[in-house]
Amino acid sequence: MRVHLCAVGRLRAGPEREMVDDYLARFDKAGRPLGLGPAREHQVEDKRSGGMAAEAGLLTRAVPKGALVAVLDERGKTLSSPQFAARLAEWRDAGRQDVALIIGGADGIAPDLRRRADFSLSLGAMVWPHMLVRVMLAEQLYRAAAILAGSPYHRA
Repeated sequence: MRVHLCAVGRLRAGPEREMVDDYLARFDKAGRPLGLGPAREHQVEDKRSGGMAAEAGLLTRAVPKGALVAVLDERGKTLSSPQFAARLAEWRDAGRQDVALIIGGADGIAPDLRRRADFSLSLGAMVWPHMLVRVMLAEQLYRAAAILAGSPYHRA
């Protein structure tokens, strides 16, 4: 099952970029034998400052046709790492070819895109900068693959 991180904004060179790249490479390596991956990043920019609606249009176009759409939103479902791993496995086992994890911009995700999503995931009650959310989500993807593989990386 291919995983697509669709995010508003360009993650430039620096520690966040290095961490995302590292965790996605780890996910690809650990996930391959499990039928997970590769992970691909789709970065969109609203150069016309059209707000959440324009960002939603760009994000929607970045999602592969037929993909399950999961938005990252503070109003979404909070999952533990093992629950997130199980959810990915459930989607994979249901025959999903593509899953798109959508990270909005500074103002969040447009309400119409949130309503159309198949799943809404929260990383907790706190609001996080969208660039850090990318790092956190990439790490959780790797952690999910490690959990499903029985690796000691997740020590819960």
